[in-house]
Amino acid sequence: MSLISLQDLSVRYGAHTVLRHVSLDIEPGEIVTVVGPNGSGKTSLLRAIIGAVAPAQGRVLHKPGLRIGYVPQKLHIDPTLPMTVTRFLRLPDRLSRAACARALDTAGVPDLADRQMSGLSGGQFQRVLLARALINEPDVILLDEATQGLDQPGSAAFYRRIEEVRRETGCAVVMISHELHVVMSASDRVICLNGHVCCEGTPEKVSSAPEYRALFGTGTGGALALYRHDHDHAHDGACDHPHDHAEAAE
Repeated sequence: MSLISLQDLSVRYGAHTVLRHVSLDIEPGEIVTVVGPNGSGKTSLLRAIIGAVAPAQGRVLHKPGLRIGYVPQKLHIDPTLPMTVTRFLRLPDRLSRAACARALDTAGVPDLADRQMSGLSGGQFQRVLLARALINEPDVILLDEATQGLDQPGSAAFYRRIEEVRRETGCAVVMISHELHVVMSASDRVICLNGHVCCEGTPEKVSSAPEYRALFGTGTGGALALYRHDHDHAHDGACDHPHDHAEAAE
């Protein structure tokens, strides 16, 4: 059965409807990208999936026992607070150091365990948030603009790691991003959202759909090909360079 099923979902904040009649399923092991302009309801979709916002209409169904990992847009930690990466990962449930080490290894940063959180680059910080999402061996990981503030090489390296995490663990991935050329290349399926589902399918199908082109233009196809070329030859070390810290979007 599907991991997550949204059935005729509508979400409202007061009198403002941000999602209307959204129906979609998330299947085991797939990478799904949700794209759309600012204000299209992408973050609200994830919030509905994790139960942070109640549907005004419709239902959100989870497979029984579903484990969800979540990587937020940003997380602020007081830079004056002394906290190592391992200590951060063990909050609040005092998980074992071995579990933390395994999660960091899967996230591609096994050498960060004893580093101070305040001393991490933007890319390293996001990898630690990814490790935190992986600790409980989730069936699906949700990523909400997880590379906000990273440069293009850092973003590409992060999403290559997401592909590797899926391959190593078999978990499904649902991610939101404005970086269409990066995330669409890493996706099995793309959902174009603008208050409702405009179109969905493979990256190639969606990037050529009239509804998608009306929102984003026609330049993504060439960028997809360019990213795939870079993807085949790039190394995964770009995330080790300093980047600005993430800032909230949408």
